[in-house]
Amino acid sequence: MDFTDQRLSYEKGTLDQTSIPESPFELLHAWMGEAIEQSVQEPYAMSLATCGMDNKPSVRIVLLREITATGIIFYTNYESSKGQDIAENPNAEALFFWHELERQIRISGKIAKIDATKSAAYFQKRPHDSQVGAWVSQPQSGEVANREVMEEKFAQLQADYPETLAVPTPEFWGGYEITVEKIEFWQGRANRMHDRLVYVQDNNEGRPTWTTKRLLP
Repeated sequence: MDFTDQRLSYEKGTLDQTSIPESPFELLHAWMGEAIEQSVQEPYAMSLATCGMDNKPSVRIVLLREITATGIIFYTNYESSKGQDIAENPNAEALFFWHELERQIRISGKIAKIDATKSAAYFQKRPHDSQVGAWVSQPQSGEVANREVMEEKFAQLQADYPETLAVPTPEFWGGYEITVEKIEFWQGRANRMHDRLVYVQDNNEGRPTWTTKRLLP
């Protein structure tokens, strides 16, 4: 398949360095709010890139579940391939791409597990069958003989934990936070003259401050 003649002109917005806020979190909140208002499908879906000791990058879609004062939180299986990467290398990057708004956000930083109590509180908020499904993935990314094996385990767990009974939070499941060190906002523009503004964190006497730079498209 040849896509060399397929292209679009991005002309839906601009990004002016003189009018952006001092904190990237203000702009992150604003852009996320606009994506929600514009009914972007799952605007909180993000590509998460990790790399373990084998130096082979790996990327997959995960769902953002919280923006904190210092970073972003998602939840997953600690024994998964990504969990193994994170245990070996605490550096990660997340990417949001909203085609409807012709925007991207790239977030880079250190990643670490969040408090187990907070993870358990979120787990209990999930739909009952999603809680049950988390127990099927043990370990996530592990090999399984066929789908029937998964379905049988899921059915057995549903019988063990009916809707009236709380599903325990797995010890192998919980949240990670990427503490933001760098965040780039990308706004598509005509003629591939895109706007790219990046915030880089400076450690000013223990207090985080931000430097902004414009990047060539």
